[in-house]
Amino acid sequence: MGGRTLLPHYRIVAHYGSVGGGALGVLGEGTPEQAAERVLAAAAPFGAGDHPVQPAMELITTVAAAAPGPDGLYSNMLADDSVEPYLNAARAHRILLILDLQPGRGRFLDQAKRYERFLREPDVGLALDPEWKMGPGQVPGRQIGSSDAADINEVSAWLAGLVTARRLPQKLFVVHQFTQSMLPDRANIVARPELATVFHIDGFGARQDKLEKYALLHAGPPFFTGVKLFLTQDTNIFSPAEALTLTPPPDLITYQ
Repeated sequence: MGGRTLLPHYRIVAHYGSVGGGALGVLGEGTPEQAAERVLAAAAPFGAGDHPVQPAMELITTVAAAAPGPDGLYSNMLADDSVEPYLNAARAHRILLILDLQPGRGRFLDQAKRYERFLREPDVGLALDPEWKMGPGQVPGRQIGSSDAADINEVSAWLAGLVTARRLPQKLFVVHQFTQSMLPDRANIVARPELATVFHIDGFGARQDKLEKYALLHAGPPFFTGVKLFLTQDTNIFSPAEALTLTPPPDLITYQ
């Protein structure tokens, strides 16, 4: 990693998941060190593209839950000492760490602030997952959640403020989406120069379905576009070379 601008200079290739095994994604398989080594191997084939490759690990730090928990928010937070080993492994290999939030009935901003000590660092980004943002009476897994632009914008304003105050390089800011209803007023989401804001297209399945979602949901400047490739749920998964033929070519490719 180097320089002050992350996108569009680099292409980012990430693994996604959480601690405790592979149920939530490939990142959780094995130790953080083993996870880092697998990310490096996955990123290497993308080096034949037109941008230098930056590997990353997207760690689900707040995990949506079917039970309300003691705070009633249907979301469980990782302790700092569970996050720290992933940051250490990432730094040992010059990998970005992205903290992913599945807030349940909580607020994205409250959860982001919970991890401020990590987000103050130059090599830690943030991802928001509206699929798991529940309204009153909703339960994760029973409905597909959603977030309005105001909730996204208050987080990006706070995060951009950290970048400015601490004179950090541009920070990755990912917003996950696989249906239009997840971000009903996406046009009102604000782009901030301190952040590389990526709309990340998460649908799985057959190639044609993925291509149609990508065509519908991809972003244009000043935003960037990401795509998720599912190692077990995609039918005939795109190879690295095929993924780079998408229009526009993705700025962030994530494996789950």
